[in-house]
Amino acid sequence: MGHLLSSSLEKGRIVEDNMLEHLFGSKTRVKLLNLFLTKPDEAYFIRELTREIDTQINAVRREIDNLIKVGLIIEAEDKDDDSAKRPGLKRKYYIVNKGFPLLKEMQSLLGKSHFLMDRKLDKEISALGDITYLAFMGTFLGKTAPVDLFIIGEIADKDELRRIVQKSETALGFDINYTCLTPAEYSYRQDIADRFLASVLNAEQHVAVDKRIKKPVA
Repeated sequence: MGHLLSSSLEKGRIVEDNMLEHLFGSKTRVKLLNLFLTKPDEAYFIRELTREIDTQINAVRREIDNLIKVGLIIEAEDKDDDSAKRPGLKRKYYIVNKGFPLLKEMQSLLGKSHFLMDRKLDKEISALGDITYLAFMGTFLGKTAPVDLFIIGEIADKDELRRIVQKSETALGFDINYTCLTPAEYSYRQDIADRFLASVLNAEQHVAVDKRIKKPVA
């Protein structure tokens, strides 16, 4: 019975990790969707895309063609390139089609998938030690913020934290910029009115853990 339960839980984790891949049929496509839909105003050249999602150029070209066919991505020519030196060679860039009829729905689906990953991540990070504060922001919410993941706590194994974050980056298809402070470091930054800390705490965020002791106002 225990083996069956363990096997069932493991299958559940695999399905959760690969949910978007199951829906959209390609890990490369999921990475591209995450990139474009979380940064809909950004334009990318094909080689920039290969670097951003760390994928072979042929796979990126194939999935870009698919996204162009359905109308989610627009292809355009770079007007500021050095084509005068190379007649007939114009670089093409790619950007989200703001008129795509299902754009809002796609962004909503992506946001909900990030929320599911939030719930898994907060459990994994909380298991690493005594976590005082844990918040998701930035790319997780489709917003601009100093970091995407902010942690206050005593974590002995920082390498394990890094591995958990890297695994989540692979599952979600985007980089996760995170900061981890000990309670003592957090308290010190509070005392000196650290600007970075203030910018993080003032950013729009989803708070998963908050066990801070509020300092009395003098």
